[in-house]
Amino acid sequence: MSYPTKEEKLAALKVTEPSEYELGCVDLVKPGDYEIGVQRTNDMVDEGYEVFMRSSRSSMGVAGDSIVAIFNARGDLVNASAGTYLHAIIPPIVIKFILKRYSENPGINDGDVWYTNDALYGGIHNPDQCAIMPVFFDGDLVAWTAALSHTTETGAIEPGGMPLTATSRFEEGMNLPPMRVGQNFRINSDILEMFAAFGIRATDNVTVDMRARATTCDRVRVRLLEMFEREGKEFAIGLLRKMLIEAEEGARKRVSHWCDGVYRNVTFSDAAGLQPGLIRNCVMTMTKKGDHLAFDFTGTSPENPSSYNAHPQAVVGHMANYIYEYVFHDLPVSSATFQAVDFIFPENSMLSPDARAATSNSVMACTGVMSSVANCISRARFASDEWTQVAASQGNGGNAIVIAGISQWGANFADMIAYPINTEGQGARATSDGMDAYGFPWCGFGRAPDVESMENEFPLLLPFSSHWKDSGGAGKHRGGVGTAQLWVTHNVPMLFQMAIADNSSIQTPQPLFGGYSQPTVPGIVLDGVDVKELMAKAKAGAGSISFEGLLSGDFGGRVVTSQYGSQIHPVLDGQTVIVGLSTGGTGYGDPLDRDPAAVEVDVRKNLVSIGQAHSLYGVVVDPTSGRVDDGATTARRADLVEQRLARGVPYDEFEATWSTRRPDESIMQWFGSWPEGNVVNPVMRP
Repeated sequence: MSYPTKEEKLAALKVTEPSEYELGCVDLVKPGDYEIGVQRTNDMVDEGYEVFMRSSRSSMGVAGDSIVAIFNARGDLVNASAGTYLHAIIPPIVIKFILKRYSENPGINDGDVWYTNDALYGGIHNPDQCAIMPVFFDGDLVAWTAALSHTTETGAIEPGGMPLTATSRFEEGMNLPPMRVGQNFRINSDILEMFAAFGIRATDNVTVDMRARATTCDRVRVRLLEMFEREGKEFAIGLLRKMLIEAEEGARKRVSHWCDGVYRNVTFSDAAGLQPGLIRNCVMTMTKKGDHLAFDFTGTSPENPSSYNAHPQAVVGHMANYIYEYVFHDLPVSSATFQAVDFIFPENSMLSPDARAATSNSVMACTGVMSSVANCISRARFASDEWTQVAASQGNGGNAIVIAGISQWGANFADMIAYPINTEGQGARATSDGMDAYGFPWCGFGRAPDVESMENEFPLLLPFSSHWKDSGGAGKHRGGVGTAQLWVTHNVPMLFQMAIADNSSIQTPQPLFGGYSQPTVPGIVLDGVDVKELMAKAKAGAGSISFEGLLSGDFGGRVVTSQYGSQIHPVLDGQTVIVGLSTGGTGYGDPLDRDPAAVEVDVRKNLVSIGQAHSLYGVVVDPTSGRVDDGATTARRADLVEQRLARGVPYDEFEATWSTRRPDESIMQWFGSWPEGNVVNPVMRP
């Protein structure tokens, strides 16, 4: 195998040096014409994005967990329309690999369709699949197009493409290096058959999504050629290069506004797949100097024998989720915005594992990365003129329910339920609360599918979906709350279910400036409850089913809690698949500084309980009237401040005591050496 090294992949994220010919073409792009040209590329990729969603078959594709992009002839990302920004990192690595390794044999020709999903070659994890097409004009290679999305089936040892029990890449199903899957604008029939074989649990999802990617690439290719025909070859080439130049200048200018310094954030998780244990899933040290950023991940826990590992480019992709959405939101989604950013990854950490490591759950391995980059950059921006754009970390839970079986329509399926992950709470912001049920941190523009569509597609009932009260992190500005849903097997004898998560015992995200984190997310299953019978009684006037009522035992049965993550198991007709919980966002600022009137509104909307209003915000709300008692609130907050002062000790005294503490050995098998996090015993993989 000749997969690119870590150094080659990181180098591929940098923009290539322009040729003299390209710089001459740049001079042809005049003000006014440039802005119109940029908008035309926006229109091309936006059209492609709509085509992609409408052509996809899998839930994640329909929800918009995808990206459509344009590249120059040398593989630099110029612009994209993105539901999920992490996909922006993959194609530059892949295209530059194709140019370097395959230009002579098998060659690159007009009408080719290239394809890959292997993380060793630049991918995130193998459910994220990428189609790429070269664009030729007058016989010359002038650009590339790409379409990427998440398809939840890869033929792995468990359904759904993200097996919790995988211990190496050899158990994760289809891993395709960059390969030509089509010629003369047609996908080869033998390749389609291979995809059907790998996706036998959900053949239609896999093959239709593959066609959707190729169709989308071709649509954008056609639109690019129209621009080349209309404006001329030199103008179009100059436009693509100038967009890279402008994006780099804009990114450097923005970074230069922030305060120089070293910013650090440390996050933890509570499991490696199905195995509980304390993991330091990200130690991020960000050094900002002038217009340059350097990120060092030294101290992160070692790689582990689960699928909760991520290759370095996947880490960068997860940073891109926050950076493109919150920091470079007004710049093109472009390789050039990362031109002034460098990375240090220690070998054999869970963020830079051995080539044989399982990485299908890299998205769970990188939850700490997403949280840390938000905190490091927010603290650097806070003292600048961009302080109003500072935002606390998203929930970044990614708690996902995967289901598989034969549907009520007799069709095989294996898919991820897109609704709960697309309704997480947003992190609180410097001047306002986070949005409730905001979306999917991995896919800022994704869509939560209609419940009716989910019930029509899968053998499920959804008796309720509501905001999850008290799930937002407390603060002067509250983190957005997530949602709670009840999923019940319906219309089939059984289906199979698994769940992916790592925040049942501790939460990964860190809040900002005195805010609180959100609660942990337990796995909740109802035992001994026939939900269909409950629904029949509710229809007859016996009351409605609610999340709080189920947990308090109002409907009988037994509430069973455990880790949210679960191995594949059958769920019979009428039984609860799981109570789906999407996490809230983190808080910003001291909760005691929150306006009591805002807390009153939260209580009235059922977003915050009276108990948490009292204990966390120091706000006394009358349970009968629902109104704030101003006098009692003033006294309660003064009492909480006194309690804090009584608990406080000088920092030196605190550090001396804290540094002697050590977690119990029983949960340290994945942590590495204490406290450094170095490799103790190398992972042995067959």
